[in-house]
Amino acid sequence: MFKAPPGPARGSDEEQGVGSLLRSLSGVRWGELRDATGAAAGGIPPLLSRIAYGDEDTARIAIDDLGDAICALGFVVGEATAPTVPFLLELAGSPHVACKAELLDLLGSIYQTDQWHSAASATEGRKHDASYRQQTGWETASRTAVYAGRSVIEGVASSIRPEEATPARKLLQMMDDNLPFPEL
Repeated sequence: MFKAPPGPARGSDEEQGVGSLLRSLSGVRWGELRDATGAAAGGIPPLLSRIAYGDEDTARIAIDDLGDAICALGFVVGEATAPTVPFLLELAGSPHVACKAELLDLLGSIYQTDQWHSAASATEGRKHDASYRQQTGWETASRTAVYAGRSVIEGVASSIRPEEATPARKLLQMMDDNLPFPEL
């Protein structure tokens, strides 16, 4: 079962400083996880670092590459998706990180993902439906991880920058509109 990494440090941005971003990244056993494509998840921490510390173009490319790894095709999550979400939320909530709209869009794609739940529902009662349990667990953990960051998303939604606030409000609406996964 997914266990969230320790949360980001508390305090004001001035107290934390930009260098404190992703402090708990090493607490995740990335080498033991697989991404949404089935590849080893060891490439996720460098992508998160590029988002945190790179310029806007670097961050945008890293978000795109990270999206391919943790939400393949925009609708398939993997084992490493849920452990990555708290870091995405940390980055989205930081005033020093570029491309918040893209981060929020990625969080929205993760939240909406129900590919494995749909497949499991379609095979319910058949002998193959048990094969989807692991994948539905990834979706449930990923959606739960995004929902756990609701306060961060609400903070971004109150931004005076419409390019940040609008996608945050869209994600909040999506969270309000999507019901929890049905029991399989």
